[in-house]
Parts: sequence; structure tokens; C-alpha cells
Amino acid sequence: MSHHKFLTSAAIILLPASPAFAQSGQQTETGDDFHNDDAIVVTAPYVDRIDILAGTSVLTGDQLTQDLRGQIGDSLTKLPGVSSTSFAPGSSRPVLRGFQGPRVRVLTDGIGSLDASNTSVDHAVSIDPLTAQSIEVLRGPAVLLFGGDAIGGAVNVIDKRIPRDVPDEAFHLDAVGGYGSAANDWSLGGSLDVPLTESLVFHINGSYRNTDDLDIPGFVLAPELRSEVLAQAAEETEEGNLDEAAELTETANQRGTVFNTASETINASTGLAYITEGGNIGFSVSYYDTDYGVPSRPGAEHAHEDGDDDGDEEEEEGPVTIGLEQFRADLRAGVNLGDGFFESLNLRAGYSDYEHTEFEGDEVGTVFEVEGIEARAELVQNERNGWRGVIGTQLLVRDFNAIGAEAFVPKNSIESWALFTVQEIDLGNFEVEAAARFDHVDVESSIVDFDRSFDSFSGALGFAYAPDDNGLRLGVNLSRSERAPSAEELLSDGPHIATQAFEIGNPNFTTEKSWGGELYARWNSEDIQLSATVYANFFDDYIFETETGEEEDGLPVFQFFQEDATYYGFEASASFVVARAGGFTFVTDGVADYVRAKIKDGGGPVPRIPPLRLLGGISAQSDSLDLRAELEWSDSQNRVSTFETPTDSFTMVNASAAWRPLGKDGGVTLLASANNIFDVKARRHASFTKDFVPLAGRDIRISAKFSF
Repeated sequence: MSHHKFLTSAAIILLPASPAFAQSGQQTETGDDFHNDDAIVVTAPYVDRIDILAGTSVLTGDQLTQDLRGQIGDSLTKLPGVSSTSFAPGSSRPVLRGFQGPRVRVLTDGIGSLDASNTSVDHAVSIDPLTAQSIEVLRGPAVLLFGGDAIGGAVNVIDKRIPRDVPDEAFHLDAVGGYGSAANDWSLGGSLDVPLTESLVFHINGSYRNTDDLDIPGFVLAPELRSEVLAQAAEETEEGNLDEAAELTETANQRGTVFNTASETINASTGLAYITEGGNIGFSVSYYDTDYGVPSRPGAEHAHEDGDDDGDEEEEEGPVTIGLEQFRADLRAGVNLGDGFFESLNLRAGYSDYEHTEFEGDEVGTVFEVEGIEARAELVQNERNGWRGVIGTQLLVRDFNAIGAEAFVPKNSIESWALFTVQEIDLGNFEVEAAARFDHVDVESSIVDFDRSFDSFSGALGFAYAPDDNGLRLGVNLSRSERAPSAEELLSDGPHIATQAFEIGNPNFTTEKSWGGELYARWNSEDIQLSATVYANFFDDYIFETETGEEEDGLPVFQFFQEDATYYGFEASASFVVARAGGFTFVTDGVADYVRAKIKDGGGPVPRIPPLRLLGGISAQSDSLDLRAELEWSDSQNRVSTFETPTDSFTMVNASAAWRPLGKDGGVTLLASANNIFDVKARRHASFTKDFVPLAGRDIRISAKFSF
């Protein structure tokens, strides 16, 4: 990124905040309720509570600690409407309502991860959930706060890199450590806050995780793929190629372990914040480093020609691994504007210098470089007679470069800016909510002589009705979303060794448009919490990637297309207190979600759509001890696109315990869990690699959490 472009971008977003720095919105307490939608709020620096978020979930407290995995996608799969790409243990993004990739924004404190994770499913998210304070899953029309492209929703990781308050004590220490048996997974993380003055606080945190190859039950390959590989082995035997046949047979019979899935991750950051009653300003710098393996797709091992004219000699590659490194700087500030029309002016900005290298054995294959800045400013309105809202602007500048023989996306740059607003009017039993957003996006690549601009408008309107004070709430949201095609959807054209695919985009794509609606009902009382949402999206010019059945450069071709499409589905969660006895509260709860998506005019199902999923459990909770047993059932998925394979159903049984030896507020929690107790075979249909990267087998996990 040129210094001129960076300084210009920073100046545009910083100008509104120049008068003074003051109190930004405070982080709202989210509590430890796992499925309590009614209690969910939006954290600073946004409006403190927006009811338009009809399907919001939060993961925090002991539940967050128990569900922590190396990648954020695999940490959230028990929440309603959430699945995961599960490409490999070292790379997994969230899937929301069947949407993934650019339709799901992954944020840290409201700012994008500024990495290459939305470029391809094999690229890890550079956000470490090990030091997260909470993780919010935001769905519904109010995600227009974060981007018109976030049709599926947004995942917002809240951490303490920039402190939000000054500790009362001389220092505040948080630490968490754990072990998981399925991948010999060791992890340790901690953070320290030290008040330097009454208004100035220093923060430092770090984490380390190391895993071996993943243990699984049964064969690595799914039955259909295993049969194909065994058939290839038989053909090689008939042709007298015994070495090749033996190698294929060994691949087909591999069981118990998914090789080349080990990982190692280091994360460190430090921050400083000045906080007074009038306001705050804070900044942080951080470093993220991870190395992880990428399992090979059988039958798609790409080899390189040695450069001879006849092209007959080929050099066989080694296992693919990825080394990822990111340096990042963040800023958060706010101005208290008093009792006028606006209550506060809030600012959030982040800068990232990112690089990851795809290795083929010991050789460097392709290097991906991303440098970017994202910033946003919001004017939060004072509440007046039930009317409140926020008006804001957002800026993104990103330079992307891929260097190597298999750079499937050419060097390109993206510049975008946006204006947005969310407004809410409380009319007693009725509430009316509205959101609007305008985005302007420029995509440029001089290498392929490409330069296009896209203007898009998105809006939403919601109505909610609460008949009395018994906790019932009914609502409807209508939305119109539009997003510009990503650089990868426009410009991909080449082999990608990590996904073992030849990927092809289309530079003539137009913006993707969607009309959406959802109906929701919530009921919250002392002992009962219920939430249900049904939704539908109708797309014009929907962009999707699918296998074509062709081969290019020895790899299967995956091409982006643009057609009309429809999505519809539901999410539901429930929690009931069934008894209180012996100091324990006994609670039963459940989650259900389903999505169905198809391409219009005979195009068939949309690829990689999660099937129906049910999860239920029963818990015994007290101040010092929590016990829980749960069962998760995932239906088979037989509605598949051309060249996509079906996925079998599975049922997992899990159990967990949390012990607080010093009591509820003692600051010490010891946790143990047994996941997939009966060691069942399971594959996630949303995964690009599901046929050769199954989910973990029996996984015994222990962890400890300290807060002083």
C-alpha cells in the first residue's frame, strides 16, 4: 500500500474525531447465558441495544472456555444457525444460515480481520479465540452496521487488547490453559491489565497453542471417495503399475489419523488506554503467527513440470503447509457530545500487514500478501421520546498480492467507503426499526487491465410488538441487500495448490442483490426462554462456486457462476428450568436449525449447505459446580449440487463439568469435557474437504481459567 494512499485514507476517517477524545460507549455486560437471545446487546462503540438483532447469540464465560478451538469457526458450532467450513483444524471460518465466505464478516471489536481468510477456505482467520472475552454472532438486518455484503451475518470477537476500564486493584490477571486428547492439543493464554494512573491503563496478552495430527474414528476417506481410490488402484494393478497401486491402496486404507493437520500458533499484543469520565482513547499493537498443515485431496495431487520442452518429466510435490504472519495496529476512541442531538462520536480503526506462504514440502509455493486499513466512525444519537439511533461511515483500503507459479488471483487493490444508519423508535408496545447503507467499491488490477466500480444500496425495516410485560415479543424484519463481487469472484484464474483446485472467476459479474424477510418470536421469563426465527432470501445474480467436472493443469476446475437463487430456513432455541433441589437448578435446553437453498431455473441445490441439525442437553447448575450432558444430531445431506457428494448423518454425545472451588465469584474455574464420547464418524457438509477431513473422534478436554 502506498504511503500516500494510507495517509489519505487515515485522514478521511480521523477528521470527524479531531476536536477531542472522550468516552466511547461502554462495553455492555453480556453475562454467561448461552442461549438467552433477549439479553443480547451490541457492544461498544455501537448503539447499546438494538432490538432489530432478532437472532443474535453470544458465547462467553465457561461455555466459551469449554468450546474453544484453534479456529473461530470450530468454536461456535453449537450456536443456533452456525456451522463451520472445517477445511482443516488450522483453518475454519463460521458458516451462518448456510452462508460463508464474503457473505459472513468476521470482526474483532467491530473491525475486519484484515487477512486473506475470505480469499479461500484454506486460509486461516487471524483472530485467536483463546484470549477472547466474548464472541457475538450477529444476524438479521442490523448487520448493515458492518457491511452490505454481510448477508449471512457477522461474528464479532470482543477482546481486551485496548482496555475499556481501569481496574480497581493494582493489577488484573486473566489466564486460561487446556489440553485436548484428539489432537494432543495444548493451549495457554493470559492477559494482564495494570493501572498506571487513575486514568491510564496498560494491557498485555499472549497465547500459545500446539497440536498434533487429528485422531478420528474409522477411515479418513468418505465411502464414495474411498471406493473411487480403490478402483484407481485396481486399474493401476491391471496396467502393471504396482508402486502406484500400492500407494493408492495405502491412501484408501488410511484410518485413525488425518495426516498433515498439526498446527502451532503464537499470538501476542499490548495496548494502552486513557480513560476518564469524559472519554477515552486507546491503541494496541499485535502479532499473530500460525503454521498448519493442509491435507491432500486424493486424486488431485498437482505436480510441476521440470521445465523441459517435452513436459514429460514432473517433479512431485511434498505435503502442503501454510505459514501465516500478521502485524496489526488498532485504535479506539470516542467523544462525549453532551445532551444535544448526538450523544457521542466513536472511532475505531485498524491497520494490518499480513503475509502467508504456502509450502510444498520444503519448497515455497505461493506467497500471499495483504496490507490494509479499515476504519469506521459513528455518531450515536441521544434518546429522545423513544427515538434513538446511530449514523456512521466506514472505509476500507486493501492491497492484495499473490506471488508464485500458482497465484490464482492476480495482484489487486480494493478501495471502498460507506455511509450507514440504524434508527429505532419505541412506541410503547410497538417498536419500529430501520437501517440503510450505501457502499462504493473500486476493484483494480493493473496486471490484467481490470478496473471496475460498484455502487450498492442496502436497507431494512423492522416491526416488533410486545403485548405486555410477560416477556413475549413478536417481530418481522424486511431487508434488501446488495454486495459487490469480491476480487476472488471476479479475477480468479489459476491453480491453487492448497485447495487442490483450478479456480476460475468472471470479471463481468454484476452486484449481487437479495430481498429478505424474517419472522421471529421470543418469550423470556424467569424459568423459560424461547426463541424462534424463520427467514427467506431471494437473490438476483447470486454468485457461487461449484465444481464443473473438467480438469485443468491436473486439477479439478471450480468455477464461479452467477444465477438467481433462494434461501430459506429456521433457527430455534429453548431453555427450561425443570426443577430446583439440593442447591442445584436443573435446566434442559435445545437448539434446532435448518436451511434449504437452490439455484433457480433448474440449477439445482446450492453447494455445501448444512443439513437439519438438532442439539439438546440437560444441566445441573450451582454456584460451585455445573454438570451437563448433551446430544447433537445432524441429518444426512442428500440435496447436493452436480459433482458434490452426499454426507451421512451422525449423532454425537458430549458431557462436561465446571467446578469453581472458591465459589461463583472466586476467580477459579476448572473444566472437563468429553466430546464425541462414542467415537462416531462425522463430517460437516459445509466443508470443502469433508470427504477427506472428518471431524475429530473422541476428545477428552481439560482446562482451567483464572481471574484475579
